[in-house]
Amino acid sequence: MVLEKPNLPLVLRDIPKPKPGKGQLLVRVNACAVCRTDLHILDGELPNPKLPLILGHQIVGRVEATGDGVHGFSQDDRIGIPWLGWTDGDCAYCQSGRENLCDNAKFTGYNIDGGYAEFTVADARYCFHLPDEYDDVEVAPLLCAGMLGYRSYRKTGDAKRLGIYGFGNAAHLIAQVGSYEKKEIFAFTRPGDVAGHDEARKLGAFWAGGSDEMPPEKLDAAIIFAPVGALVPVALRALAKGGTVICGGIHMSDIPSFPYADLWQERVIRSIANLTRRDGEEFLEIAPRVPVKINVETFSLEEANKALGKFRTSELAGNAVLKIAS
Repeated sequence: MVLEKPNLPLVLRDIPKPKPGKGQLLVRVNACAVCRTDLHILDGELPNPKLPLILGHQIVGRVEATGDGVHGFSQDDRIGIPWLGWTDGDCAYCQSGRENLCDNAKFTGYNIDGGYAEFTVADARYCFHLPDEYDDVEVAPLLCAGMLGYRSYRKTGDAKRLGIYGFGNAAHLIAQVGSYEKKEIFAFTRPGDVAGHDEARKLGAFWAGGSDEMPPEKLDAAIIFAPVGALVPVALRALAKGGTVICGGIHMSDIPSFPYADLWQERVIRSIANLTRRDGEEFLEIAPRVPVKINVETFSLEEANKALGKFRTSELAGNAVLKIAS
């Protein structure tokens, strides 16, 4: 399913089967989860995507062939391919363990063709072996909603009282990890979303309410998964002294001005960019131990536009996953 131009539906195309280059894997795709970032690309909110482009960066498949110089993977291995698809390995960021900030980084389903397809190629350095406890459809959302959500979560440090604004896919997964690690989770959903409050409590939330409400206790940290800049000053006002607001999305609307008093007393606003391989490895290790449970709604490859449309209008029953026919 090919994006030929932003703001237009994806188009079903037959294209040549890709070939793996040096250090790459050719992967037969079994499943690819749909992400809000796919919508940001489709809607032209992320600039300069590769065009034409195959979207998708939560890819699960089997290794069909390996290019020269590949180590650690063999034919028929089940692997996952995430958002961060390539870095130069030489810049100051890569050399200091911050490969997620590499100036020359390339991203799956953005600069590199992704997983809305039967086959894809990927840099073996940025592929993961997957835990056996999950099937292909279940594990796909862990590769972005899980991994990037986990990076946001880890940046909250030893916070005991943790607020989560925007209770979508990433929040559903990370709330389970937080509860497992004995955090008090405060879930903020759309105002009036009673069903969302009930769902959050089932996942272990200590408290659930609308994003227009103040929590009953001051928070040590808050993660904002919703791409809504206006939530930043709201979350700041909910923090205890020294607390941190983590902006966990790749795209967010503008943050409105707010009084310095809301930031004072060593409160911090921090953004999250991409992920490192360490984030992915840690999350895939902890997820089966929790165990993190994933709700999915499956679609065929040809139904990618339908899946994206339901994502846009919040009509999904769980994480949307394209199940690719063999």
